[in-house]
Amino acid sequence: MMRRSNGSEAYVELAGSVCAIATPFDADGALDLAAFGRLIDHQLEGGTQGIVVAGSTGEAHMLEEGEYERLLAFAVERIARRVPVIAGTGEAATSRTIASTRRARALGADAALVVTPYYVRPTQDGLRRHFGEVAGRCDIPVVMYNVPSRTACDMLPETVAELRETTGIIGIKEAVGAPERIRAIAQLQRPGFVYLSGDDGSAAEAMLAGAGGVVSVVNNLIPKLFRALCDAARSGDRAATRKCAARIDPLLDALNCAPNPIPVKAGLAELGLCEAVVRLPLVTLAPGPARDRLRGALLPLAGAVAP
Repeated sequence: MMRRSNGSEAYVELAGSVCAIATPFDADGALDLAAFGRLIDHQLEGGTQGIVVAGSTGEAHMLEEGEYERLLAFAVERIARRVPVIAGTGEAATSRTIASTRRARALGADAALVVTPYYVRPTQDGLRRHFGEVAGRCDIPVVMYNVPSRTACDMLPETVAELRETTGIIGIKEAVGAPERIRAIAQLQRPGFVYLSGDDGSAAEAMLAGAGGVVSVVNNLIPKLFRALCDAARSGDRAATRKCAARIDPLLDALNCAPNPIPVKAGLAELGLCEAVVRLPLVTLAPGPARDRLRGALLPLAGAVAP
C-alpha cells in the first residue's frame, strides 16, 4: 500500500493478471457504457487482478475528453475498489501528460499508466526528465510504459533503473519481449517497483523470470484461462505454465491478423459482449478467413480455466 503525498491511501498493489480493457462503441460509433459494464463484469468474474482503462487497447486517442472522463468515472464506480483501476494518461508532450494524469487522479483512478512520448522521439535524458516531472507534479502512483513498436521511442533498462528511484514511480509495463530485455528489466523489480510484461507472447517467460504480472490484451477474451497462466508462471510451475500457454498460443496467433484492438474487438463480438466497432482510422475486421480463424481459436476457450 502506497500513500499519496496528501496522506490518503491508494490501492496500487499491482500484480498478476491485469487487463488492458477495450472501449466498446455501439453500431453508430457512440460510446457504449452498457457494454463497458459487461466487459468489466466479465473481467472481475474471470479473476482479473487489475484493469487498465483508456490504454492503447482502449483506443484512448479516439476518445473525446468528455468520453474519457465518462469512461473512467464509470469504471471507478463499477469496479468499486475490488481491483486497481489504472488510467492511461500518456501524451506526446510532458505538459499534456501532467494535465491528463491529474485529471485521472481527480476521477478516482488508483494509478496512471504513462506511455513514453510518441512521435517526438525523446532522448534517454528527455525520458528521465519527462517521467520525473510527471511523477513529481501528479499526486498519483505512476507506472511507466515502454512500447517502441508503437511510439518509435525505446526507454532503455539503464534509464528505467534510474527512474526506479523516483518517488511516485511504482513500476513499468515493458512491451519489448526479447529475452535479454526481459532479463534486464526483471532484475529491477523489488518491493515498491513492479515489472509488468506488456507483451502477451512473451508474458509467461517474463513472469517465470520474475515479472510481477502482465498487462494483457488477450485477457479481454479469456480472463479465467489467462489468470490460470499468470498464477502458474508467477508460482514458478513451468509444466502448468506450458500447458496454459499451449492452449492460448493459437488465439494469440489469430489475434495477429490485424493491429490491436481490431481483432480483440472482433473476438468480443463473437462472445456477445460488445460490437466489433472501432473508430477511424482503424476499421472493423471483415468477415473472411482471418475472422473465421479467430472464431475457431476463441470459442473452444470461452470460459476455460486450465488444461
